[in-house]
Amino acid sequence: MSEVPVLSFGMEGPLSKWTNVMKGWQYRWFVLDQETGLLSYYTSKEKMVRGSRRGCVRLKGAVIGIDDEDDSTFTITCDNKMFHFQARDSDERGQWVKALEDIILRHSHQQYLFKLPKNTSSINDFERKLTEADAYLQLLINQAESLEAKMQTVQTDQENVDQEQVLSTAKNMIESIKQAIVLLQVAKTTLYPMNGIIQSDLEDEASSADNPSSLRRSTTSGNHQNDSATAQPLRMEQSSIESPIRTQIRSDLIPTVSYSSSEDEEFFDVDEYQSDEEVTKRLNGAEKERTESFSKYDESEDEDDVIDCEKHGSVITHLLSQVRLGMDLTKVVLPTFILETRSALEMYADFFAHPDLFSTISTLDDPKERMIQVLRWYVSAFHAGRKGSVAKKPYNPIIGETFLCYWDVDPENTDKNDVTTDGPVPWAPKNTVSFIGEQVSHHPPISAFYAECYNTQMAFNAHLWTKSKFLGLSIGVDMIGQACVSDLKHEEDYIMTFPSGYGRSILTVPWFEMGGKCQILCNKTGFSAQMAFHTKPFYGGKRHRITAEVFHVSDSKKPILSVQGEWNGVMYSKGSTGKYDVPFVDTKSMKIIKKKLKPLPNQGEYESRRLWKDVTLHLKSKDMDQATEAKHFLEQRQRNEAKERKETGTTWQHKHFHEDGEIFVYNHHLQSRKSKTKEESSTS
Repeated sequence: MSEVPVLSFGMEGPLSKWTNVMKGWQYRWFVLDQETGLLSYYTSKEKMVRGSRRGCVRLKGAVIGIDDEDDSTFTITCDNKMFHFQARDSDERGQWVKALEDIILRHSHQQYLFKLPKNTSSINDFERKLTEADAYLQLLINQAESLEAKMQTVQTDQENVDQEQVLSTAKNMIESIKQAIVLLQVAKTTLYPMNGIIQSDLEDEASSADNPSSLRRSTTSGNHQNDSATAQPLRMEQSSIESPIRTQIRSDLIPTVSYSSSEDEEFFDVDEYQSDEEVTKRLNGAEKERTESFSKYDESEDEDDVIDCEKHGSVITHLLSQVRLGMDLTKVVLPTFILETRSALEMYADFFAHPDLFSTISTLDDPKERMIQVLRWYVSAFHAGRKGSVAKKPYNPIIGETFLCYWDVDPENTDKNDVTTDGPVPWAPKNTVSFIGEQVSHHPPISAFYAECYNTQMAFNAHLWTKSKFLGLSIGVDMIGQACVSDLKHEEDYIMTFPSGYGRSILTVPWFEMGGKCQILCNKTGFSAQMAFHTKPFYGGKRHRITAEVFHVSDSKKPILSVQGEWNGVMYSKGSTGKYDVPFVDTKSMKIIKKKLKPLPNQGEYESRRLWKDVTLHLKSKDMDQATEAKHFLEQRQRNEAKERKETGTTWQHKHFHEDGEIFVYNHHLQSRKSKTKEESSTS
């Protein structure tokens, strides 16, 4: 991608603008001016030089929107109009959006800036104080560590108690200071985004109220060091030499409202625009250069439990360069070094790491016991999906990506030749739990998955997609969608929802927890379960707490079972004594059954492990640059394919699932196959 030209007074370059239904997208040459707050556009660069402006957008008070349907499009709403624009790719869109936000905020706050008192502290002073606070924090951490080491040599119990109190107070203070530093960073970024509004001293700017051209823009030192490898920070700096283009724009009459000319003019292509053929040629060349050998890939499921924050910088530094409080993180590029070496489709498969609990639900005769077994399987399933204590993010699945596997429930009594040829995994024996997942949508990123145990007539169908938000101290991930556990033997369906996930302590080493209320409901039997995943309080409290209660419709206030504990530890149910002393689930002692997959060379091109093999290989070898490049290749190919479908008017065809209302259903559900077998038997 060729960079967008950055000028002393703003930036200029090609964008496509939506004209109307008849003409669709048309290329225009855009000039962004920071002093007038105008985004002007012309039918060509030559027309821009001649001053023949096609239209313009006044940015004061404007609102920028990002189109979730396309990584390269964005909108500007102002003066009761909405303008639609399209960049060449997501990186270029990011450059334009950052620059536009700067100028919108500059002109929205300009009156305030020019009235600041002379003694107002500068943003540079703020940065220095923040750096000092961080240095003192490190000293306090070192002193606490020294005290902890010294406690090993304490002679008396009283001295030990006294020093433990001091150490506990110090640790609480350290956590409070960490949280305070994060809040200060967030406050600064919310008022002064990382791509910058004010970079010189505010008192200097206040004294130059009569000279708006003295406003300057640069990037704060270090703020962009963790940006995506392809995203280039924009810089607008003051220049003593007046640009001829700038002079031409100054000579134009500054309009009082945004406008777009309706006159028909000649259409000009932009020379710098990179054609689809060039993009395809570059991607194909990159594909040929990739190694086909995967012999060094370690398929063990152990995850590194450490993020080298000193080497890569904290996650907060990277995120703060892109986000503001409350914004959706769907489009945010996360640093490669916090990625897990697996796709989200494989993470969903780990929900069945205890297949024996799932497969035996239908073997119980009492409907109450079946509900309790569903709950037991549900609350025990989450711990297997986490690889270590550090919060890492799995790969975002590519549309069309699939993941197939199965688990042995009773290996000694499994007939390897008796397979479910018409099931989700044709090579899986009938006495196993088989699983298939497919990424069925990119916007929103919906994953559909299905599992079954043929012999016990148990099935599971679900669709989920995540919506992330930046919360300041944490990253929140909402799980949107639902699942249905089907006991075909008793013709019961259990509808369930899922908790939200949170990445905490993103200033240092992030850790994961879940929070929110969920439910399981069986309309046929009238049983239901209410679960609450409790987040850790700011002070005190335990991590990973969960409480659950089972009710029957005949008495919706008195639970027939109450459970509490830790979802990644031990959970107890309330006994006859009224205390939680009856073991319900112990995830610490439960064996995680490993899933079985085809060897990598025998997997399909779009099966998860084969699809992401280059990214995984480089992550495991700690080569973050190559991992980022391999990841970008897959994402760019997905964007190119989506663009091609859009241009040809074709729609994406799902492989294994179909839409049924608002849900996705597996095409060959066990229930439909059983019904078909019954019909064939009755007719014969």
